[in-house]
Amino acid sequence: MSEGENGSPIDILLVEDNPGDVRLTKEAFKEGKLKNNLHVVKDGVEAMAFLQKEGKYASASCPDLILLDLNLPKKDGREVLKEIKADENLRRIPVVILTTSKAEEDILKTYDLHANCYITKPVDMEQFIKIVKYIEEFWFTIVKLPGR
Repeated sequence: MSEGENGSPIDILLVEDNPGDVRLTKEAFKEGKLKNNLHVVKDGVEAMAFLQKEGKYASASCPDLILLDLNLPKKDGREVLKEIKADENLRRIPVVILTTSKAEEDILKTYDLHANCYITKPVDMEQFIKIVKYIEEFWFTIVKLPGR
């Protein structure tokens, strides 16, 4: 298992309210090549608290990648994405939209809000795990990220 370029584990923030998808994502990253810290929050309000290091997240590390569901309670993923990309301290963090929505309107809207990519979650468990592994390989093996 390898680590990020500087030897430290990769920090990933998963913003997901579906416990089944959280479990599958954890499983996929556990099987992956990289040492990672997967942080999970269940809604958009928690996501922003984590990213802005507020309250119980005061000592949270800044993630190297955000996996963001769109359909979240309290504050939806579109609002979270808009806030992330409007914040000069957060905007360079890649945001991967990982959602069940195949709606063209959602795809266009999230790219307009500067999402780095849009992936529709497959229904099949094996395909879902494969997608998460592809995300890991692409973002941490192929792409050069800022600050790494």
